Amino acid sequence: MSRKLTEFQKKVYDFIKEHNEMIVSNVPKNMRGAIPSLKNAGLIETFRKPVTQWASKKKLFVKSINKKHP
Repeated sequence: MSRKLTEFQKKVYDFIKEHNEMIVSNVPKNMRGAIPSLKNAGLIETFRKPVTQWASKKKLFVKSINKKHP
């Protein structure tokens, strides 16, 4: 996608990339709003997986996709 990111979106992308795979609830609240636009741009992906092998519920995770930084 040829869309330019805002400075804030770049900051959120760098934060997620620095922490690799993380639970979305561990992303600071003020940064969570940028996740959908980064996902639509193809820079990050979200997925659900259990936190422990005994957990019946799955948590939402986010991680960066290895592409060149915008």
